[in-house]
Amino acid sequence: MTNNPDIASPARTQAILNRYHLSAKKSLGQNFLTDLNVLNNIVKAANLSDKDNVIEIGPGIGGLTEYLAREAKQVLAFEIDQNLLPVLDDTLSAYNNVKIINQDILQANLPKIINEEFNNERPIKVVANLPYYITTPIILDLLKGNADFDEIVVMMQKEVAQRLVAKPGSRDYGSLSVIIQYMNNVDIAFEVLRKSFIPAPKVDSAIVTLSKKESIDTEVFDVKLFASFVRGCFAHRRKTFWNNMQGLFGKNPENKAKVQGVLDKFDINPGIRPEKISVEQYVEIANEFHSIKMI
Repeated sequence: MTNNPDIASPARTQAILNRYHLSAKKSLGQNFLTDLNVLNNIVKAANLSDKDNVIEIGPGIGGLTEYLAREAKQVLAFEIDQNLLPVLDDTLSAYNNVKIINQDILQANLPKIINEEFNNERPIKVVANLPYYITTPIILDLLKGNADFDEIVVMMQKEVAQRLVAKPGSRDYGSLSVIIQYMNNVDIAFEVLRKSFIPAPKVDSAIVTLSKKESIDTEVFDVKLFASFVRGCFAHRRKTFWNNMQGLFGKNPENKAKVQGVLDKFDINPGIRPEKISVEQYVEIANEFHSIKMI
């Protein structure tokens, strides 16, 4: 190992940025985490051991990667910024269990890569400080893709984290809450202040843990179609559930009658707001619409 200070220490981070003439790219959502306590707590939240294979997204200059490499068996980090590759080669040179892939995680064939790099050995965990501007697409891609993860522990904008864990009836409850909570246990492990980064973002962050539910009471017909249906239900939050149904299925009398029949079956008031309906109810409603070939 190296006797250098941790990569993420404020002094070393600044030295690395100066040495390579780097500045955070707003277009890639780059903010460099420099709070070592936060890094320690991320590793604890992920409950890492030397048996874990870890995927990281957006390693930056390697601050979190270093902490992951110390605890995990292997770390596979996806970095889209080609300019950071020589930096990572330098900062992580002491760790032989890290591999950097210069690829957009949203374009990666994760099942194939996992098989090649980890030989499908488990556990496989995702631990990352996600770029704020594409947090939701990454989360949904990880959860709806063909790769199977034992746990996902990621930092994101606090506002998005609150939406993921929100309960029916709350201001933050929406389509993302339903889609994520249908299959996953979701918790906010802890919050991270904006001053923990260089440069400081305009918002605070939170660490979210996601793990698949051991059992699901009612399976949906298709996760992607279910997600699309739920988004339609929340298309206009200020409108009633009935009005959003008309947006989804049209206003012709036949479809209106079918929608009314589904709502009657589950005793759903047409005037209810979409944020008042539970995850379980959305599953029941969607499955019924599918059974009568409307979705």
